[in-house]
Amino acid sequence: MASKEIRSPEIVVSEGILDISQRKKLGIHFAESDDRRVPRAMGGEYYVAGGTTPVTIRGKPIEDLSKTGGWIAAFFIFGNEMAERMAYFGLSVNMVAFMFYIMHRPFTSSANAVNNFLGISQASSVLGGFLADAYLGRYWTIAIFTTIYLLGLTGITLSATLSIFTPDQSNCDKLSILLGTCDPAEPWQMLYLYTVLYITAFGAAGIRPCVSSFGADQFDEKEKDYKTHLDRFFNFFYLSVTIGAIVAFTMVVYIQMQHGWGSAFGSLALAMGISNAVFFIGTPLYRHRLPGGSPLTRVTQVLVAAYRKRNVPFTSSEFVGLYEVAGKKSAIKGSGKIEHTDEFRWLDKAALHLKEDGPVPNPWRLCTVTQVEEVKILVKLLPIPTCTIMLSLILTEYLTLSVQQAYTMNTRMGRLKLPVMCMPVFPGLSIFLILAFYYSTFAPLARRLTGHPHGASQLQRVGLGLAISVLSVTYAGFFERYRRNYAIKHGFEMLFLSPMPDLSAYWLLIQYILIGVAEVFCIVGLLEFLYQEAPDAMRSVGSAYAAVAGGLGCFFATILNNLINGITGKEGGRAWLSQNINVGRFDYFYWLLAVLSAINFFVFLFFAKRYKYRVRRGVETF
Repeated sequence: MASKEIRSPEIVVSEGILDISQRKKLGIHFAESDDRRVPRAMGGEYYVAGGTTPVTIRGKPIEDLSKTGGWIAAFFIFGNEMAERMAYFGLSVNMVAFMFYIMHRPFTSSANAVNNFLGISQASSVLGGFLADAYLGRYWTIAIFTTIYLLGLTGITLSATLSIFTPDQSNCDKLSILLGTCDPAEPWQMLYLYTVLYITAFGAAGIRPCVSSFGADQFDEKEKDYKTHLDRFFNFFYLSVTIGAIVAFTMVVYIQMQHGWGSAFGSLALAMGISNAVFFIGTPLYRHRLPGGSPLTRVTQVLVAAYRKRNVPFTSSEFVGLYEVAGKKSAIKGSGKIEHTDEFRWLDKAALHLKEDGPVPNPWRLCTVTQVEEVKILVKLLPIPTCTIMLSLILTEYLTLSVQQAYTMNTRMGRLKLPVMCMPVFPGLSIFLILAFYYSTFAPLARRLTGHPHGASQLQRVGLGLAISVLSVTYAGFFERYRRNYAIKHGFEMLFLSPMPDLSAYWLLIQYILIGVAEVFCIVGLLEFLYQEAPDAMRSVGSAYAAVAGGLGCFFATILNNLINGITGKEGGRAWLSQNINVGRFDYFYWLLAVLSAINFFVFLFFAKRYKYRVRRGVETF
């Protein structure tokens, strides 16, 4: 069935019916658009502004774009994400040890608690993305949730600083900790710690989905170099994420070793406070996008309208055409019109304009083509971030399992002895180096091979990252088998916290570097892909897809750990993920991850090959 291009007619037809010969075509019937106004509650003055036109914090059009936005504004935003990731990784590494050594919790439950923290901090991003796109806008969402994040970090600092929040540490040496004979934490002490930890995780809900999108908003879509700027922005954005991770794995660990847990967690709170101040200082420079109203409501309206007309054929004599508003503007704030596509035709039923709908249609019975296409895009995007859940699961496992491996090995490099908790810094260093040399080395080489102006398309980069992650976890399995056999052969089977002097921990660098390379290509490509492909008024929700995938990876890591331990440890058997790594079978576990990752990679190829990028034909967005 053919479809007409979405255009605004010169004459608005309010009650007209298309010619009989055109009834079988998916024609477009228009009605006048509503004004788009910024409510007073958001600092606006009911000023009319439409589409994706950048506006000031008060909702007024920006008279001189050269005085706002661009790279200067973006760098004020980078700091916020850098501090958030510094806290995220600082807690992910140090909190397991804090719960084990100070709160006297078992290692497995400590790791699961931290995995849940990591999962909540990412999965809750869908809430922040919804609030940003629907009501608050990205700026106010970031401002509110960074404050919540800071409050949570302050609470964690107090937990580590004041002795009232921790169990008695007297007569609790290393052997007592291993045997589990130390005084356990009181229930209320653990309740307090979990509360402030999850408040911190909730604070990330408004940062993760909004910071990258808000930074990308600072660039003008009409500039000829827009895509180049956007490509470089997401690389620099992830570079700031990496710097935050490197600082967490080095300086924060050093502060903890030299000055204690309170100072380490306090440094995270201090960094977050400084980044918040920098973010607010940059306020006059920012370009804003109007929130487009509740995306959940619009999605629900499409589903309800499509269901109500599910039995109405496109050839019905009552069929007028596919409904869209008149003029160049979309009826959705912050969005341009989206051209009709032939995918998911059952959703087009929501835009079927029948005679009975009348000139003023009920939005729960008739939706615009743009509104229907928004839902189509969200559905079409879903498989791509879903396929990155496996990479997030591997990254989560590495944060805990590889640290356990490092405890049994020699971390000395010449005269320098690197603390075990610093070992996860190496993926960050590999990411830093790759991003630093991306444009001078990889992009020109890939451009010659692929002919793509940026070296590789967004989906190609995601796929390359997933493929490299399979190599990383496969190597991890082979090396773990060698490490375990070495420990048994040299009498270290029961000494799982004693380093083997002749086995260097730097053999772990290979799996670290590979997973770092995988993360660069996969996550940076995914963020850029979601920002460009998501509907204009749902870009925060689009970015939240990536964060939710990361959060699900953390949750699935916890589920998988419990499932594997439950299956392999029943009836007195030795669990694969035993607290004593030398009697466990981490090698089997890594190979299981390799098999799952390989399957996931081929599933990704299936969906990526069938994905069609959005085509923008110069549709007006203002």
